[in-house]
Amino acid sequence: MRAVVQRVRWARVSVAGRVVGTIGPGLCVLVGVGRADVEPDARLLAAKVASLRIFQDDQGRMNRSLVETGGALLAVSQFTLYGDARKGRRPSFTEAMEPGRAAQLFEVFCEECRRSGVRVEQGTFRAHMLVELANDGPVTLLLDSARTF
Repeated sequence: MRAVVQRVRWARVSVAGRVVGTIGPGLCVLVGVGRADVEPDARLLAAKVASLRIFQDDQGRMNRSLVETGGALLAVSQFTLYGDARKGRRPSFTEAMEPGRAAQLFEVFCEECRRSGVRVEQGTFRAHMLVELANDGPVTLLLDSARTF
C-alpha cells in the first residue's frame, strides 16, 4: 500500500458538493492499494501513520505522533498512487488493486487507525472527490508498505 501523508491545519473532502469528511489539525492521508497488497500491509501502514513523529513538541521539534497530539485523520482512497507514467503520456493503472478488494483493505487501514485511538474521517470510495486542505509546514511524506519502514 502507498500513502501520501500530509500534516494539516484542516482538511475536508466533498462528493457532489456535499462535505463527507472534515478534520481540524491532524493528517490528510491519500491511500492507494496495490495488486499485491494484503491485510498485513494495511495494518502496518496504519500503525506507521498513527505513530509518525511529525508534530511539534514543546521545543518545536517534530517529536510527537498523531496519537500523542489527539489530532484527527482524513483518509482518502486514491488508486492513482499506483499510476505508472514511465511509457507514453497516459498513465497505466495495472498495478492498482481491483476496486472490491481495494475497498476492503482501505477499510482495514481506517479501522486500524481508529484502534490506535485516532478519530478518522473518510472520503467516499470510487467517488469523484474534491479534497481541500491547509498543509502545515508543509510536511508531506511518501510511505510504501513494500519498502521497509
